[in-house]
Amino acid sequence: MADSSNNQWFGISMVLVGVIVGYGVATSSGAPAPSGKAPTAAVAPTPSAPAPAPTPTAKDVKPVDLKRDHIRGNRKANIALIEYSDYECPFCGRHHPTAQGLIDANDDVMWVYRHFPLGFHQNATPLAEAAECAWEQGGDDAFWKFTDLIFEKGADAANIAQYGDESGVDGAKVQDCVDAGTYAQYVQDDMAGGSAGGVSGTPGNIVLNIKTGDSRLVSGAQPLASFQAAVDALR
Repeated sequence: MADSSNNQWFGISMVLVGVIVGYGVATSSGAPAPSGKAPTAAVAPTPSAPAPAPTPTAKDVKPVDLKRDHIRGNRKANIALIEYSDYECPFCGRHHPTAQGLIDANDDVMWVYRHFPLGFHQNATPLAEAAECAWEQGGDDAFWKFTDLIFEKGADAANIAQYGDESGVDGAKVQDCVDAGTYAQYVQDDMAGGSAGGVSGTPGNIVLNIKTGDSRLVSGAQPLASFQAAVDALR
């Protein structure tokens, strides 16, 4: 009887030892305890998007001259989109219909075109001077026709006389005017004014509230919505 009782208790002891050892192995291997909850993964917080940078204010903006600046749209408008442009710049060509769309959508915005021919564009400076020569004969109507033709047909200074004729003025006289350097200084003064206002490339755009003098610098051929936002901020 004693041997039978001892064997029985020995068997029970071995079972208990096996349970204890098994629990310890399960715990050390990272398995959840039988009565515990399954561990949950930690979720990293989603980083918030940075706030958009505010549109910078232009520096020393040359006032709009209703008698001399080239203006398209409402000449009595309170807000001006002043574009410093290069006729040979592909981004200026892309921006041209955007500027037109802005004044078409806003009666209180005028479009002012000024020159900023970049030195590495060999056609840009003679074309800028030619546009002024066209203006001399036919005013802003001829100037804008000449400008539209360049962006439509190409920035080739060899076509100055042709573009002049198609703009309704004497193309040969436009070419003579360019050859004489009549408006060379005027174009350089436009560039200086753009640089003073903070323009460093083309198209360089300054949205200006003419009455308050408040302004926004919008660089590059940006979407219409960017210019509309600048206009709305100045109203």
